[in-house]
Amino acid sequence: IEIYSLRVDCKVTSRFAHTVITSKIVNRANESREATFEVELPKTAFISNFSMSIDGKMYPGIIKEKASAQQQYDAAVSQGQSAGLVKITGRKLEQFQVSVSVAAGSKVTFELTYEELLKRQLGKYELLLKVRPKQLVQHFQIDVHIFEPQGIRFLETDSTFLTNELTEALTKVQNETKAHILFKPTVDQQKNPDVGETLLDGDFIVRYDVERDATAGDIQIVNGYFVHYFAPHEMPVLPKNVVFVIDRSGSMAGRKIEQTREALLKILQDLRAEDHFSFITFNSKVSEWRSSPLEATAENVASAAAFVQTLSASGGTDIHLALLRAVDMLRRAEELPERSVSMIILLTDGQPTSGETKVEVIQENIRKAIGGKFALFCLGFGFDVSYKFLEKMALSNGGLARRIYENADAALQLQGFYQEVATPILMQIEMHYPENAIEGLTKSNFKLLFEGSEIVVSGKISNELDLLPVEIKAQSHTSDLTLKEEANVKEKEQVFQNQSYIFGNFIERLWAYLTIQQLLEKSISAPAAQQKALETRALELSLQYSFVTPLTSLVVTKPSEQPQAELANKPTEAG
Repeated sequence: IEIYSLRVDCKVTSRFAHTVITSKIVNRANESREATFEVELPKTAFISNFSMSIDGKMYPGIIKEKASAQQQYDAAVSQGQSAGLVKITGRKLEQFQVSVSVAAGSKVTFELTYEELLKRQLGKYELLLKVRPKQLVQHFQIDVHIFEPQGIRFLETDSTFLTNELTEALTKVQNETKAHILFKPTVDQQKNPDVGETLLDGDFIVRYDVERDATAGDIQIVNGYFVHYFAPHEMPVLPKNVVFVIDRSGSMAGRKIEQTREALLKILQDLRAEDHFSFITFNSKVSEWRSSPLEATAENVASAAAFVQTLSASGGTDIHLALLRAVDMLRRAEELPERSVSMIILLTDGQPTSGETKVEVIQENIRKAIGGKFALFCLGFGFDVSYKFLEKMALSNGGLARRIYENADAALQLQGFYQEVATPILMQIEMHYPENAIEGLTKSNFKLLFEGSEIVVSGKISNELDLLPVEIKAQSHTSDLTLKEEANVKEKEQVFQNQSYIFGNFIERLWAYLTIQQLLEKSISAPAAQQKALETRALELSLQYSFVTPLTSLVVTKPSEQPQAELANKPTEAG
């Protein structure tokens, strides 16, 4: 079985990435063989199309509601054979895999399309392409086109497998608003000279950021849909009051507590002088390092570092009491700066085993105690945690959950997370648009905005507007801000009219992608009564825009003499 052509075509238009992977395979044997198409794609992406063409005959994938697809599938296949086609393969990736039997001398073409909105983190967007053909390929190429009407501020490519020879196969052309990256290695360049196998195995990454001049962000409009990007720069940082709640139960013993100590020592160094901080550690007992958050003076940081060095692990896990204590500490604190951001960062590697152990009760009690006043971030260390429990708790309290993988770099993962939330620049951000003129507005109120990230709001302009006025209200370290901007609808539409390579309705698809993601996220922390309605709406949109989301399945059809249809479902971090 030979892959004679493998192409990755990626168009990124105003952060929305549309990637098509096409693999052409021929069976050079004189009997039928199995051809496998294997692609790794970002977890944040939605598959939107898949097809197979065998000797010129097309077998399209069909996107259906997950429950009904599963029923049909179970009826067609005897139980036990229903291997999913998509599985999580790492921190950022999931793998899609399909196999089909190919007759001697026959050819098959596989084509997979997926889409995602690139998210700004620590000042840049990252397009991640995984490259792993497992053999030398006659015609191999990665072709990336980027168009950012705001202007490209910087652009870099990075790869885990590029040798000097392979670098020669990489070309970058860029002007003010466009970039084209082409990676087209010959068979000789792909070859590892020592073993004759392919060198192409790993990540191919494009990172960039855009120019920003308008104070109230940037608005783009295509076919009646708008997207509004807001990421103010050179804003003073809000002081933060952070309570670290650290699990030191028995299961944290050894490597995990060591890595936690290492990360906390680095984080202590990164605290700003105007920040306040404290630690609560817990097993079946809860202990406070100090009874209220202290200012991050050199002296206090040094004393905290000495405390962190002594952390050891044994005993049970009373998450409930530890979090209640943290909330209480922030509520009682008196000397905190007037305009400041209070947050709790929980790190745990297990289930609650001491004190209150019912997750629903814990979630409800913590939500009531926090009462919308502080943000709660939950870091789950390893795979023994109930990620679902942590995710719901974080999302119910204005924060987010993140899994920390038990690898050599766990301390770096913890620091990396801290860096993302270390510099809040705005709070209580409200994005206002003319009420009677916008439909289907995505989330437009945000508790916090961190330096290096970005707020994205999208919607449909319902009537014939000439001007789209926007108003942003927010609190900064120094004042209450009101920012205003007006977008000329006709002018904005024009920006994309003369760009031939843009997929026409991309802002509408971006709007659908963002809406589905937000509905799914909202349903995690919503009461059961609302959950159903949120999921129903997300399902409607997933089917309308043909996205494989946790609510839909891609049904892969095959030639009739082969085992019947297979299903591709989207896995979630919570499993």
